[in-house]
Amino acid sequence: MKINEVSKRTNLPISTLRFYERKNIIPNEFVKRDENNYRVYAEEIVEFIEDIKSLLSADFSIEELSLLLNQQLNLSYEEKRIIVEQKIKEIEDIQRRLNKSKKFLKDILEGKVNFQTKC
Repeated sequence: MKINEVSKRTNLPISTLRFYERKNIIPNEFVKRDENNYRVYAEEIVEFIEDIKSLLSADFSIEELSLLLNQQLNLSYEEKRIIVEQKIKEIEDIQRRLNKSKKFLKDILEGKVNFQTKC
């Protein structure tokens, strides 16, 4: 499929898809060239892009994704595992802070906390 169809099916602008290619986030196995040198994407690219979007929503940076996905860098499994484990720790820290904030807000609503305004 052409890049415009990938764009429509993933709800990403074409410029973002090209950016991902430049950053080696989209592996070459998903992109071929036709006789006119246009990019032709494999069907599997849609699911792959959805996975990338999930990782980005989990606060992976473009640089981190590039490290994980760029086969030319030859990172070992152990190096990639460390990156993923660190991200899990970061997410757990965020979850703890959010849970603490949620409890505080519930305490405000229940009148358990002396807050400046009454809810």
